[in-house]
Amino acid sequence: MTTTDPVLINVPEQIVTERLVVAAPRIGLGQAINAAICESLEQLKPWMPWAQVAPSVEESEAVMRNQHAKFVLRSDLVYQIYAKTPEGQPGRLLGGTGLHRLDWAVRRFEIGYWIRTSAQGQGYVAEAVTALTQMAFAELQARRVEIRMDDTNARSRAVAERCGFEFEGLLRRDTLDVSGVPRDTRVYSRIAPL
Repeated sequence: MTTTDPVLINVPEQIVTERLVVAAPRIGLGQAINAAICESLEQLKPWMPWAQVAPSVEESEAVMRNQHAKFVLRSDLVYQIYAKTPEGQPGRLLGGTGLHRLDWAVRRFEIGYWIRTSAQGQGYVAEAVTALTQMAFAELQARRVEIRMDDTNARSRAVAERCGFEFEGLLRRDTLDVSGVPRDTRVYSRIAPL
């Protein structure tokens, strides 16, 4: 991978695991993503700035189209998490994940994730994060993959630890929570061997 233009980097649009299909955004998914967000709004509100008010289906479709464009431009690599059908195809939309804060020169990426309320506690997030991490190292030649979360987000912390990420430190008052109050951020990482 010698190109310096991220648009020319081949990024898998789909990752298949034992139970999941992790797929790049597609135009026309506004209604499905809207249903998952609206079902989970109360659980997402404390952590996700974009989940403070229930979006309309039209707003959700606009988000999907913007995510699709950013994926093509390699400026943000959002994926949706689907239950895998018996035929190996994407089934019910379960949530989202992705590689964010991309630094293509360093090959540093940050993983984010969320899961709809009815799919919590079944290991789907850890399965998706493990697959995305493996893809980042194998396909994108990542040198560093991070997971960051609010210090009080115990569920997110458990995912990072379950997926083999190492706690690096606490960034004190480095960002604001959804209500504008300074918060501490936990930083976890996995790095490629030298």
